Amino acid sequence: MAEKIVSPGVFANEVDQSFLPAGVAAIGAAVIGPTAKGPALIPTTVSSYSEFVNIFGGVFESGSGATKDTYKYLTNYSAQEYLKYADTLTVVRILDGLFTAATASIATQGTGSQSDGTGDGSVTGGGADCFTLTTLSHGVDQNSLSTLGTNELLPSGTANNLRYEVSNVSTAKGSFNVTIRRGDDTSKRKIILEQYNGVNLDPKSNNYIAKRIGDQVATTGGNGTADPYIEYTGDYPNRSSLVRVTVGKKTLNYLDENGSVREDALSGSLPQAMSASFGGGSDGSIKHPRAMNENILTGNSQGIEFSSGQSEYIDAIRLLKNQDEYDINLLSLPGVIDNFTDHAPVITEAIDMVEDRGDCFLVIDPVEHGKTTLTDVTTKADGRDTNYAAEYWPWIKIPDNDLGKNVWVPASTVIPSVYAFNDRVAAPWFAPAGLNRGGIDIAVQAERKLTHANRDTLYDSNVNPIATFPNAGVTVFGQKTLQKKASALDRVNVRRLLIAAKKFIASSTKFLVFENNTAATRNRFLSIVNPYFENIQQRQGLYAFKVVMDESNNTADVIDRNEMRGQIFMQPAKTAEFIVVDFNIMPTGASFPE
Repeated sequence: MAEKIVSPGVFANEVDQSFLPAGVAAIGAAVIGPTAKGPALIPTTVSSYSEFVNIFGGVFESGSGATKDTYKYLTNYSAQEYLKYADTLTVVRILDGLFTAATASIATQGTGSQSDGTGDGSVTGGGADCFTLTTLSHGVDQNSLSTLGTNELLPSGTANNLRYEVSNVSTAKGSFNVTIRRGDDTSKRKIILEQYNGVNLDPKSNNYIAKRIGDQVATTGGNGTADPYIEYTGDYPNRSSLVRVTVGKKTLNYLDENGSVREDALSGSLPQAMSASFGGGSDGSIKHPRAMNENILTGNSQGIEFSSGQSEYIDAIRLLKNQDEYDINLLSLPGVIDNFTDHAPVITEAIDMVEDRGDCFLVIDPVEHGKTTLTDVTTKADGRDTNYAAEYWPWIKIPDNDLGKNVWVPASTVIPSVYAFNDRVAAPWFAPAGLNRGGIDIAVQAERKLTHANRDTLYDSNVNPIATFPNAGVTVFGQKTLQKKASALDRVNVRRLLIAAKKFIASSTKFLVFENNTAATRNRFLSIVNPYFENIQQRQGLYAFKVVMDESNNTADVIDRNEMRGQIFMQPAKTAEFIVVDFNIMPTGASFPE
């Protein structure tokens, strides 16, 4: 409010200049690929590998008879390694567009029997649906329906799917308990994942089951278009990380003011007390996820089959194009190989996405496991030209403690963890390569031990070699981007420096939007940006820099267009990739100048 100053006096004003801009929020990588379970085509952030396993699953079985074995997806290995050194990872699970979640319909009392021993999670005998539980995870792996065995064992129950239990149904209070259990437990040894006690069907109650568990549904819209999106339906956010609920019967004002049941008929709306399973989940027609282990993980030359999965990968990549929603700085597609005809368009889409965003980097695998001819590798790299992506080769073998054996994985599975380690011990503008920051400690061996001449051939085609050194192990020994033209941006550390700078400026100065374009506002921008670049310079990321935002680039016509313009000039620090030392042999008696 404007002050009214008429007669003389002393007037005090407060000017708060202690406002601090918000710092950059946690930024991490994104990984796209199949998983054992989890929400499909819904980008989901995890902060630890245990959280990843809880949501997306771990070990699973595939095959039948003599060929049956246990596996883990490349997506798991990528998450496991990256989250050793970082605490934010965005995961997008791939399934066919026709995928469905598993459901279980719980019948009301007295009108039908919930389960006749088949454990199929459906209403039988004509009973009405009291409420329905739906798994947040999609796919056939969520189906636990089967004939109940001894101690209610579900033969198709696994650590990756669920069963449920309704208990303590009270007609006097109109309440009951809902327990979500692991699919492979028994009535004697229950593995309880989530428990909701004293819930009811009264929408006015704080214990209303939909409020306690949640009823939101996240779905992907605009599939197959340039701009797919996530939309939400439902009234209550999902508090459960495993299921959502759809209420079929409601008991509004079940109890009167005296605590008595208002209508006896309402008691028939309560659920039956029982334990049963889920069914109806589907992977759609995609050959993921089961076929993947039979191809990529076993070195089959066919790789991931994309008969109906290519479009799902492209939708997932386009979802991540939304910078406001998904703050990522690195993208990995483990198992997507540039050498496969069906995979190449997915990689092209990913390159377009990171270039459009301008604040994200892509790691690419050139060839499949078993293809060790250098010409095959360099040919794929020669066909790409971008400073927002890099290729690494060869594949490496790593131990899997869950499976009790060593497995081959492509470079894109472990390179994000090398980047994360580099950022933890140094900074993004340091090269994620060499014996100090490029070591792959988990590696048992590389698919091919490269000679110096091999590394020369690869590096000349912008492929970053993964070398093996005595007493040093497997090490990333290159940091070129796929840019063909020689410039500062043909190095990974320089591109990642610019990505980090863009992230900081976008995050810390966005509160200046809609402020008046005056010298005061421009000085606020400078007071934020200059210290940041000074810090980078002190930490060996820049030789020199200059930030300009004043009347010289904010002329009257710029201001009239409602723009505020700035310019940042920088000289990024270069890495010493080639150390050349001259040994000069001098004659006896020669003097050495100081």
